[in-house]
This record gives sequence, C-alpha cells and structure tokens, in this order.
Amino acid sequence: MQTIILTGASDGIGAEIARQLARQHGNGVALVLAARNAAMLEQVAAQCAASGAQTLVVPTDVSVQAQCVALIDACVARFGRIDGLINNAGRSAHALFSEVENLAWYEELMRINLWGSVWCTHAALPYLKQSRGSIVAVSSLAGLVGVPGRTAYSATKFAMGGFFEALRIEMKPYGVSVTTAYPGVVATQIRHRGFNAAGAQLGSSSLKEDKAMPVEQCAALIVEGMASRRREVVMSAKGKLGRWMKLIAPGLVEKMALAALKDEVKP
Repeated sequence: MQTIILTGASDGIGAEIARQLARQHGNGVALVLAARNAAMLEQVAAQCAASGAQTLVVPTDVSVQAQCVALIDACVARFGRIDGLINNAGRSAHALFSEVENLAWYEELMRINLWGSVWCTHAALPYLKQSRGSIVAVSSLAGLVGVPGRTAYSATKFAMGGFFEALRIEMKPYGVSVTTAYPGVVATQIRHRGFNAAGAQLGSSSLKEDKAMPVEQCAALIVEGMASRRREVVMSAKGKLGRWMKLIAPGLVEKMALAALKDEVKP
C-alpha cells in the first residue's frame, strides 16, 4: 500500500488531488491529509474513505517547522512508511511593491510557500529514500515568469523552483523523483484569500478568471505527473511560451504579463 502525504488538502487543488488518488487506488493507498482547517480536512477524508482509501487527518500549519516535523512523524507512526509527499500548501498575494508599507507579510508568505515545503521535505526525506518515492512541489506560472503585482508571490515560487530543481539532481542516485508543477489560473479561491498590500485578505481576484482551468483538470495533471515521475508539469501553453520567449524577447513577455491583470488594477 502506498502512503502519500498531501499538504494544503482541505480544499481547492489539494482536496481534488486527494479525491482523485483515492478513486484511482482505492484501498491500495493511505492518504495523510494536512492543512490548518481540521473540519474541512475531515470532510475530504470522508470523501476519500468512501472510495476505499485509508486516511489520517493531521491539522498542520506549514509555516511552523515543528508542525511540519510532527506531520511526518504522525504519518510514520501510523503507516510506517512514506511513498509520496505532495507539497501543495500555499497562499497567494497581490500588491504593487510601492504600495506595501510593512514587509512582514512577505516573510510570512515565504514561510508558507517555500519553507513549509522545505521543512516537510527535509523531515520526510529519509523515508522517501527508503521507498524510492516521489516528491511533488506545486509552484505556479508566476514562478517561471515574473508578473506585476506579484513580487512576493513570484519570489516564493521562483525560490521553490530553484530548491526543487537542485534537490531533483541530488535525489537521482537514490531513485527519488522530484516533480515541480506550474499551474496557471485555476478555478479555486486561493487568490481571494491571498495577501493584499496591507497584509490583509484580498477578498477578490486581481487576475482574469474567465479562462481559469477547472480544478479537476489541474489535479489530474499533477497526479499524472507524479505517477510518471516527470520532472515538470507546465499547465499553460502561454506559460510554456513565456518561459522561453523571455530569453529572446523579454519586453514582449512583460507586456503579456501586464495584460494578465484586470484593467482597473494596472498601474
């Protein structure tokens, strides 16, 4: 039986990944579900259990290292192994840098998006080496191409990309795969819950949502990427193009990034 830890599992992409893994593997998978909201985690766990999966709910704030370590310990205590770790927990943000007065929330965002993944991965690594398992890091297209209004968010996601790219090479001798996923705009509430310039909750999205990817499609791409042990999963044709175009026509890419913003928030 595979044992897979999934952070950010209470809703959105994480919850859908859990449901899809449960449907695919049934009683052949144990899912360790982590997020801050215990009640929502229990709902997702019940949905996964209905498909036959074993579940363990571990309320976790990944911005706290001790809680990341406790998550890994709880998994090993219950199931004795780790075959997969999906670092999905994250928070969004949208603010023009010139409008930010207190940078404390920039540091908080880095603890959630980068350090939460690093701390969970570090604690799980000995067990993943034993199982020759898989690591997934859910980044963002904003971790490939800088987007205006997203200085904090892009910083965390670019950092994730660099960390997991280096780790991928280090893990090759141990047979541990490292997959980095780069979703674009996905139909979830993550942007509504992100930080604004004052460090409060945005309450709305500052990006165009009309062509948002369905969460089911995004989760399926991540699940497939993990199963096939792919290096990367880039989920947008524009994202793939922008990644390479910025090397030869950076000015054009900047115009494309600016166009992704709603008209009323353009500087």
